[in-house]
Amino acid sequence: MSTATALVPLSGLDGAFLTLETPETPMHVGSLHVFARPRGYKGNFYRTIKRRLAGRMDVAPIFRRRLAPMPLQFANPVWVADDSVDLDFHVRRVPVSAPGSLTALEACVAELHSQLMDRSRPLWMVYVFDGLAANRLAFYIKIHHAVLDGAASVALADAFFDTSPQPRRRSHRDRHAARGGHAPAVIALAAAAFRHDAAQYVKMLRHLPDAVRALASVARDSRAGTGGQLWRNFSFGPRTPLNVTITAERGFAGLSIPLGEVKAVAAKHAVTVNDVVLALCSGALRRYLARHGGVPRKPLIAAMPISLREPGNTEFTIEATMVPVSLATHIADPLRRLRAVHASAEATKSVARRAKSVIPTDFPSIGMPWILGALTSLVGRSHVASAIPPIANVVISNVTGVPVPLYSAGARMNAYWPVSIVEHGMGLNITVMSYAGKLGFGFTVASCAVADPRELPEDLAAAHAELQGHAPVRLAARRSGKTRKPAAAAIRIRRGGSHAQSA
Repeated sequence: MSTATALVPLSGLDGAFLTLETPETPMHVGSLHVFARPRGYKGNFYRTIKRRLAGRMDVAPIFRRRLAPMPLQFANPVWVADDSVDLDFHVRRVPVSAPGSLTALEACVAELHSQLMDRSRPLWMVYVFDGLAANRLAFYIKIHHAVLDGAASVALADAFFDTSPQPRRRSHRDRHAARGGHAPAVIALAAAAFRHDAAQYVKMLRHLPDAVRALASVARDSRAGTGGQLWRNFSFGPRTPLNVTITAERGFAGLSIPLGEVKAVAAKHAVTVNDVVLALCSGALRRYLARHGGVPRKPLIAAMPISLREPGNTEFTIEATMVPVSLATHIADPLRRLRAVHASAEATKSVARRAKSVIPTDFPSIGMPWILGALTSLVGRSHVASAIPPIANVVISNVTGVPVPLYSAGARMNAYWPVSIVEHGMGLNITVMSYAGKLGFGFTVASCAVADPRELPEDLAAAHAELQGHAPVRLAARRSGKTRKPAAAAIRIRRGGSHAQSA
C-alpha cells in the first residue's frame, strides 16, 4: 500500500468522535436513498453504482483518506492518502428479506448502522440492496463522523448523484493530485501533533478577549431579565424511557413530508422552518411518551447542532456546535407550543450568533485520547446515564439539502433519509434533510430505548396534521395491541459483490 507523505491533522472535535466511540456507541453517520426503478430497467444496480464510484473516487478526498495512529495514541491520529482503495470491500451487496418492504429495508439499515467501521481503511461504506418490492432500488451510505459533518456531507452528493437521468461527463479538474509516498514515520506523526497543538494554543490566547466579551454580554442579558429563556434551555431535562445507558442494537425509520406545507405553517405564524421542525418533533414525542410512561410535566430538552461553517467552506471537517433548546412538551396546545419553541430557539441562537467567533471547533489533542477514552469507558460501565437527569433528552438536527431531484444510474431518488448517532443518555436522534420539496426525517434509535421505531414517524405524521389543522388530538394513554417488532435483519455480508446471507 502506498500513501502520500502529506499529513492532515484531525481537529480536536473530529478526533473526539474517534475517542468517544465504543461498540455500544458507534460514531458514524449515514443516509438511506430510495429510488424508483426506471421503466424497463434491466441493469445491475450494484455493478453500476460500483463502476460509477470507481470513476469518481477523486471528487472528494475522504474516499482515499485513512487514519495513521499516533504512537501509544498520545494524540489524535492524522489523515494520510491511500492510493489503493479496495472497492470490493467498500461497496457491498445486501438482499432484503421477502417481501422486500420498506420496514424490512429499515431493519437492514439499522443492523448495518450498528456495526463499527474498520479504522485501518478509509472510513466509508456503501451498501446496495436487492429484492425490494414496488419497483424500488436503494443504497445506504455510511461515513464516520470524524470525517465530516452534515453540512459538508452535501458536497459528497457530487460523487453519487446526477441532476438528470443521464450521467454527466467528468472534468479533469475533478481530480486531485496527491499520490504516492511512503507510510509516515513516527517522528513525522509526533511533529504533526505538536504543530497542531501549538497553533491551537496561540489561537486560544488570541480569542480570549473575544470570549470574555461574549460571556459578559450573556451575563448582562441575564441581569436585565432577557436571559431567562436561555437559562431554562440549559436546565436538565426530565427522566424519560429514552434516557438510559444504551446497548449496541439499533432501530431506524424514515418519513418524508412536503416542505411546502411546513413553510406554509412557518409563514402563517411568523416563525422559521426549523421552529416548525422542532415543534413537529415535540408533538411526536408527546404522543410517544403518552403511551410509554406519560408526558413529563417538565419540558424535554433537545440538543440541536448548529453549523458554524462560513459560506463557501466545503472542507471535510466538523464546523458545528451543539446547543440546548426547550421543546415545550408540557404545553398541550400545538400553536402555543410552536410559539414557545420559537422563543426558546431564538434565545439560544442569539447567544450562538454573538459567540460564534469564539466557539471552538478545534482544540489541543495531546493527551486527550487518554482522558476522553477513560471517561467514555467509565460512563458505559457505570450506567450513570440511567441514573442522573439528562442534560438533553433527544438530538434534533435539521440540515439543508438539495432542492432539485437527483438521479443515480438513471434512477430518480424519491426518498433521502439521514441515519445518525445515539449516545448513552440519549437513545433517540431525529435528523432532518431537505430534498426536492420534501423534508426527510430519519429516526435513529437505540433498541433498548425504543422497541418499535415505526411508532415515531406515525406520531410525527399525526403532529403534522394537527399543526396544520389546529384540531385538538387527544393523547392515547396506551397503544392498543402488542408492540410491533421490526423485521429481523441479522446480516452476513460477503465481499466482491457476492450476496449477503440473511439469517
